Amino acid sequence: MNPANLIRIALRALQRNKLRAFLTMLGIIIGVAAVITMMSIGEGSKESIQTSLSNMGSNMLTIMPSSNEPGVRMAGSSFQTLTLKDAEAIQKGATNVTAVSPQVASSGQVIKGALNWSTSIQGVSPDYLEIRKLSLKDGIVFSDDDVRSSAKVCLLGQTVVKNLFSTGEDPIGKIIRFNKIPFKVIGVLSEKGQSSFGQDQDDIILAPYTTVMKRILAATYLQSIYTSAKSEAVSDAATDEISTILRQTHRLRQGEEDDFAVRSQAELIKTLGSTSSMLTGLLTAVASISLVIGGIGIMNIMYVSVTERTREIGLRMSIGARGIDILLQFLIEAIMISVTGGLIGVVLGVSAALGIASALNWPTIISESSIIISFIVCALTGIFFGYYPAQKASKLDPIEALRYE
Repeated sequence: MNPANLIRIALRALQRNKLRAFLTMLGIIIGVAAVITMMSIGEGSKESIQTSLSNMGSNMLTIMPSSNEPGVRMAGSSFQTLTLKDAEAIQKGATNVTAVSPQVASSGQVIKGALNWSTSIQGVSPDYLEIRKLSLKDGIVFSDDDVRSSAKVCLLGQTVVKNLFSTGEDPIGKIIRFNKIPFKVIGVLSEKGQSSFGQDQDDIILAPYTTVMKRILAATYLQSIYTSAKSEAVSDAATDEISTILRQTHRLRQGEEDDFAVRSQAELIKTLGSTSSMLTGLLTAVASISLVIGGIGIMNIMYVSVTERTREIGLRMSIGARGIDILLQFLIEAIMISVTGGLIGVVLGVSAALGIASALNWPTIISESSIIISFIVCALTGIFFGYYPAQKASKLDPIEALRYE
């Protein structure tokens, strides 16, 4: 039989039972929409995390203190194994490193006149801005002389500025108090926004690390050391170099465990990227269950359709239709139900992804591959679940089919 005739017959059969055909499509519609939405959210989250981490400095290496003693491990910040000598040794000896910044931090209340705000102050060196890809909106960065003299100067993030200078007053040159210690504002940082972990990167005060260590923490150890590798390509070499230098300065013997940990940003990006991909795959697999359920629905309805139209099948066979014609007719019906449901599902999935991005401000990326894959899966679902009922119809005996009541 002519393929065009087969398609026309299939269309007429579907039009006779529009409601039943639509209800059969529902499983496919929901499945395709869910797959596209989940893949869009997953891809958007992955891209957002990688962009955010790259903006923090893809060459950045973070050195954290840890313990080489056996037993229960505590948080890295509770150890006191990093000192200024370590930072100086890295700066002098690491050839693959371009910038080094010691880091200490304290949280507390900052006050300006009658206004106050709870935030944190980071004690760092001028290189910290280069390492973390921070830039100044106004003012100047504190100098190495400010670090040597433990000057009480600071740079403010945008969130601190908004809360302390809400009247629009220029912060530069003004005095603020952090935990009752006065600091002169010499610069304002450009807006950075939220990190991928939801942290407000503008809720920060930067000051010379010597000032924070002496005047706020009264500490001689560092909470971490930030460095920047010459390029992302030499991050691993820089990590090995730093480890070698710190093992020498800490006098660690061969075989003895490190009392520090070096983390590269590239490693973090790779780890989070693979984790995000795994979660996306998991969500997509869960959403794909709807497609299987939709396929089972198609198979059930096609069985019902074959039973209802047994006499029609017998009549067609008696006037010359072959088994292959009957098989193709029912297979085309199953594929049309599946593909039509897939098209509606694609529209709903894309709309849902755009709606989520707009209403919830979640990053979503609608990739062409997700649409193409969903569409192909729909067609295969129609073929797979429609084949057996279609084959059963093609195997009917014409005489028995004509006698069927």
